[in-house]
Amino acid sequence: MYIVMLGAPGSGKGTTAKILAKRTNLPHISTGDMFREQIKKETELGKLAQSYMSKGELVPDEVTIGIVKDRLSWEDTKNGVILDGFPRTAEQAKVLDEILQEQGKKIDIVPELQIPDEIIIDRILNRVTCSNKECGEIYNTKFKPSKVEGVCDVCGAKLISRVDDNEQTIKERLSTYYKNAQEIIDYYKQKGILCPISPEDPTADDASEQAVDIILSKEGRSF
Repeated sequence: MYIVMLGAPGSGKGTTAKILAKRTNLPHISTGDMFREQIKKETELGKLAQSYMSKGELVPDEVTIGIVKDRLSWEDTKNGVILDGFPRTAEQAKVLDEILQEQGKKIDIVPELQIPDEIIIDRILNRVTCSNKECGEIYNTKFKPSKVEGVCDVCGAKLISRVDDNEQTIKERLSTYYKNAQEIIDYYKQKGILCPISPEDPTADDASEQAVDIILSKEGRSF
């Protein structure tokens, strides 16, 4: 099962992808993870990506696509993968289709998390993340707090919030997402594999579990 996750910042896309990965035993691959892996291994693609990232510039499509193509050739992706953060444009989606077609595979479903903006804003304003980059566990001081305030349940590291997680910046991020995401949403809608997901109660502790149940039911699978 090959999956592309879509959703606005703060929609719970990453959390849903992680739960989906555990339930299906498929690798959850984010663009950031792929970049870090290539940089860590000091590959040519990694060095190239780092040269842009170190200057605060966006990594060009050709570099990103090269990294994605390499990652999709790994043994752990032979039965499927959950992609998070790629593709971001219809052009990238077309290239992804071509990469998979070369392997005799295709994207099966594209869940699009649809969460009201006011809930997203509330989530992000109360979001804290584990400072240990190897862990990266995400909490919400209002909806999903850690057992000990300010301390990660998983590894015990300090929890931190992003300095730009303020209401004005969040609204700007959402506006940018909606503007840029429409073409890729339309692309997958035309292909008949877009799956809008609206959890019954997006503020519930198990909202991401609800989303995963919907995704798997759409595919006629249970895990």
